[in-house]
Amino acid sequence: MLSCCEGEDPLIVPEVRQAPEPESAPQRVSEVQLGSREALSLGMETEVPNSLPGDDQDECLLLPGELCQHLCINTVGSYHCACFPGFSLQDDGRTCRPDNGPPAAAEESALRPEPSQVAPNTILLPRPQPNTCKDNGPCKQVCSIIGDTAMCSCFPGYAIMADGVSCEDRDECLLGAHDCSRRQFCVNTLGSFYCVNHTVLCAQGFILNVHRKCVDINECVTDLHTCSRGEHCVNTVGSFRCYKALTCQPGYTLEEGECADVDECELGTHNCQAGFTCQNTKGSFYCQARRCMEGFLQDPEGNCVDINECTSLSEPCRPGFSCINTVGSYTCQRNPLLCRRGYHASQDGTECVDVNECEAGMHHCREGQVCHNLPGSYRCDCKAGFQQDAFGRACVDVNECWTSPGRLCQHTCENTLGSYRCSCASGFQLAADGKHCKDVNECEAQRCSQECANIYGSYQCYCRQGYQLAEDGHTCTDIDECAQGAGILCAFRCINVPGSYQCACPEKGYTMMANGRSCKDLDECALGTHNCSEAETCHNIEGSFRCLLFECPPNYIRVSETKCERTTCHDFLECQSSPAHITYYQLNFQTGLLVPAHIFRISPMPAFAGDTIALTITRGNEEGYFGTRRLNAYTGVVYLQRSVREPRDFALDVEMKLWRQGSVTTFLAKMHVFFTTFAL
Repeated sequence: MLSCCEGEDPLIVPEVRQAPEPESAPQRVSEVQLGSREALSLGMETEVPNSLPGDDQDECLLLPGELCQHLCINTVGSYHCACFPGFSLQDDGRTCRPDNGPPAAAEESALRPEPSQVAPNTILLPRPQPNTCKDNGPCKQVCSIIGDTAMCSCFPGYAIMADGVSCEDRDECLLGAHDCSRRQFCVNTLGSFYCVNHTVLCAQGFILNVHRKCVDINECVTDLHTCSRGEHCVNTVGSFRCYKALTCQPGYTLEEGECADVDECELGTHNCQAGFTCQNTKGSFYCQARRCMEGFLQDPEGNCVDINECTSLSEPCRPGFSCINTVGSYTCQRNPLLCRRGYHASQDGTECVDVNECEAGMHHCREGQVCHNLPGSYRCDCKAGFQQDAFGRACVDVNECWTSPGRLCQHTCENTLGSYRCSCASGFQLAADGKHCKDVNECEAQRCSQECANIYGSYQCYCRQGYQLAEDGHTCTDIDECAQGAGILCAFRCINVPGSYQCACPEKGYTMMANGRSCKDLDECALGTHNCSEAETCHNIEGSFRCLLFECPPNYIRVSETKCERTTCHDFLECQSSPAHITYYQLNFQTGLLVPAHIFRISPMPAFAGDTIALTITRGNEEGYFGTRRLNAYTGVVYLQRSVREPRDFALDVEMKLWRQGSVTTFLAKMHVFFTTFAL
């Protein structure tokens, strides 16, 4: 790209180097030790777009001879096991069993010669045949006879495959068997490799892959980082970062500088026994037992044992029953019940209940007495309103009004034989209960001329709105609201009527509002009731209107209804002294406005940094009612500095000079300010 688009030097042709001849015989694939740059390179068959170098781990090379009994075949992200011909893979996915013969381990031991007779990078054929190396036998590259056994091997740069006869390319870049420097990139080829100087083609932190693409260098794996021993290296795109070394607690593992949970259930590192299920938790796991039938509980060994509901439940049976435990359940048995005198067993036999001697006629009360049942017994009492005499033999009348003064009757108590009677004071009548007194509603007799309010024990007359009660307490007379509060009730004029009042407005300039008290200004300009000429503009004010004439002076043209713009400028002094724009404004205010009060704000639009203005009232402020001041460099206000007490009109000319980038521009605001009385 640089050579084509920017005219740089031609691309450097990668230097092709042959793999160095091994000093000894080829090694068996399972015996190859991985180099320190294992994660740097990817084989051409596993390279995919946008993949980082070394994403897949070859478990068969990392754990040689530990994963599978015969053959280990690496896959992307995993691996799987295979067996020699004549053998079948067992259910565990690891060990092999002969199709017809002794166990797999015995046959493999019988077929394998002494270690001194086996050359590296060689896999034995399972069943040797005499003279099998004729015409190179079954081997794809090199066939050798060792004893009476034929063994296949490969040319330099190749490695024997899982079938024991075929050869595959030996990836020197993956195995670290190349002599490329750290500033070079190893590219594998069939039977060899070559080195590419990637520093010229890729940015720092990237290398050129076999597809001529710049991919990230994992400095942490290739030992190109500068982290100290006490720090942990984490790779980033085009660079790396150093973190302080972390020590994770048991049940966690370090991943990308953080402690991540270890799933013992998925990895199979738990110790759950048969009949238990492993359940992973953060930093640990637990063994969940199989479920037992209802009435049984599982012990720590996984056995289902009976639950004694009689001891484990707080109330397994109803009162009067005893609990008897059974296998997987329990039963309730009734208890025998013995009751003491004055009690007998209930119908269900669960408890002892009281005997009501009064209802059963088992009492010994005399005539004139009343039987009262008690728990386990009874008592003989006098009837209501009577009590026993001093000797305890006869029942005599009780004067309830004396014994309970103020408790029996709300007003007056009168004693009677065996009872009492209540009466009420004037204005009350006895209630239905015969004790309390309820108020009499005198208003039902229509004793008042207008309104009547019943009160406790009496009544009160009152009048409707607009009337007042006379001295007799029953008659109502009209109230003159206008005489009592004319300035409060109506904004302009109050007219008294029987029982009320009415408000009126001035004949001209106002109309009554919906509240019936305030007067609303009539907009003569909007209604068309003004007498302004066609050349004049009608401006409405409180209670009236004004006819205003907006004319542009010579050398100005009218650009809008209220704005004039200068047409030409003959010299520099005229440009600075005469206003560029003349704008008309109309302002309405009420008399008595508190001072000081800002009534008009002026500033250039738009405003720029460095703008400066100056405001001056050139006409109409002879009496000093108004003043000007600046709020900031480019904003000013016109304010009222003397209070206006009476209705009055003002015509002000306010001049604004703008200094911008070394030039001065003048603007003129012609303001009509109208002060009127408060709204009616």
